[in-house]
Amino acid sequence: MKYLEIKSITKTYNGVATIEGINIEIEQGEFVSLVGPSGVGKTTLFNILSGLDIPDKGQVLLDGEDITGKSGKFSYMQQKDLLLPFYRIIDNVSIPLRLRGMKKKAARLKAAELMEEFGLLGAEQKYPHQISGGMKQRAALLRSYLYSDKLMLLDEPFSALDFFTKAAMHRWYKDVAKTHGTTTLLITHDIEEALILSDKIYVMQGPPGRTIAPLVIDRKGMDSESFQMSMKFVEYKNLLKTALI
Repeated sequence: MKYLEIKSITKTYNGVATIEGINIEIEQGEFVSLVGPSGVGKTTLFNILSGLDIPDKGQVLLDGEDITGKSGKFSYMQQKDLLLPFYRIIDNVSIPLRLRGMKKKAARLKAAELMEEFGLLGAEQKYPHQISGGMKQRAALLRSYLYSDKLMLLDEPFSALDFFTKAAMHRWYKDVAKTHGTTTLLITHDIEEALILSDKIYVMQGPPGRTIAPLVIDRKGMDSESFQMSMKFVEYKNLLKTALI
């Protein structure tokens, strides 16, 4: 049984199909990317997965349970960090704990346990405008993680970062996800980002948005740097480019 199964999801708006027959399977602990052009329905799919919208057809199964249309099962981080400017970082990241009814002091203490691991040690009492873009994304990711550490839905969270910050965030997130066994589904327009991060990549074509058979990434015998310099990386990149044309 797959950990997450997206089965034949179809959604129509005003009589026009936005996504049609979407099928995705994810194992527990896997990092899976969804790559496709703008307007093909990737965010629509995420809204359905997070319970913000309901499909016309199809099912979302989590560990065998039908969760179609149910919210609160996954964390969902959008492209913007959406940190509250008038909240200190410690209070921003502990919002999910407060929403569950935890007292402010207890929520802060719980969030503080992960500040160092998420690269935020020393930033607890700062406001969002006082920290870097990379740290803002780390704070947003920690907030999402505290909402649900089982499965993260990431909608282009690294796209606004500069090249060096993005590369550092890629390395850091892979380590954190591996340490905690977090399952991740990422939306990205960046083919190289998908290849660097993913165990498996689904291409979304359309409109209406449809998925094709996934590309499984084989890095055996290679670390991240050597993989990016390899002919296999170039071959995967060309395969994805061809599928997206």
